[in-house]
Amino acid sequence: MENKNMKTLTAKDLQQVSTASRVMGILVKIGTYAFLIAMALIVLFPFYWMIISSLKSTAEYRRNIPTFWPEQFVFANYAQAFEEGNLWQLFKNTAFVGVVSTILSLVITILSAFAFARLEFKGKDLMFGALLATMMIPGELFTITNYLTVTNLKWIDTFAALIVPFLVSVFYIYLLKQNFMQIPNELYLAAKVDGTSDLKYLWKVMIPLALPTLISITILKMMGAWNSYIWPKLVTKKESMMLVTNGLRNAFTSVDGQANIPVQMAAVAIVSAPLFMVFLFLRKYIMAGVSRSGIKG
Repeated sequence: MENKNMKTLTAKDLQQVSTASRVMGILVKIGTYAFLIAMALIVLFPFYWMIISSLKSTAEYRRNIPTFWPEQFVFANYAQAFEEGNLWQLFKNTAFVGVVSTILSLVITILSAFAFARLEFKGKDLMFGALLATMMIPGELFTITNYLTVTNLKWIDTFAALIVPFLVSVFYIYLLKQNFMQIPNELYLAAKVDGTSDLKYLWKVMIPLALPTLISITILKMMGAWNSYIWPKLVTKKESMMLVTNGLRNAFTSVDGQANIPVQMAAVAIVSAPLFMVFLFLRKYIMAGVSRSGIKG
């Protein structure tokens, strides 16, 4: 009888432990999802506020007590933003700078990564280590020296000042080099035995195999050019040379001379739309490229 009672109690204890474990697991999941939802709301709220602000009238936006939903949707703010903000010219300037700088940066990145990954020359490791060391230098220091350089070259208010100083990215070179290192070296040696040149091997073998990483670099470079603010503001004074970020800063004023925030928010929403679309449809390529490059150290 005592053995039966002990077995019964043991079974009950196990059932209680199992129930408690399930309850604890459910509570952990609820807490995790609650935390993630709270963080998502914090991140998304500025975008929500941008959208509703772009649909308000100026009078409603300037009220002492803000409204969290427009009393009347003013879609005319978007048409006014496109006309008054000269968005078409800003889009053309930004697209030109982004495309040209991305193409040139890709050429430099591919050749540099291939040299560090496959070619053998004296001082390769030392040179690559020096390049990586520059990543620890604050970007503000590069801004000062680059500004002095473009000023001495008389590049102010030219596309060269917007494109040339940031063509080389050590991070992109490192990212692509790590991806190239994953490609077996035997392929390169076999190609050299067959008389294949380095450039042909790079074009026919390494670039197709590293395509996800190259797509990631292209997307990140274009997004960086689209979001650039401080540098274009420093080197462009003419309205015809401005990019979308600094061109919208003081583009809209109301009748009383104050900033027309709803129209400005409409312009920001228009400018932000391409970035949202890029991230929405191409995020898997960004993640795939970064993950492939991070497998081998």
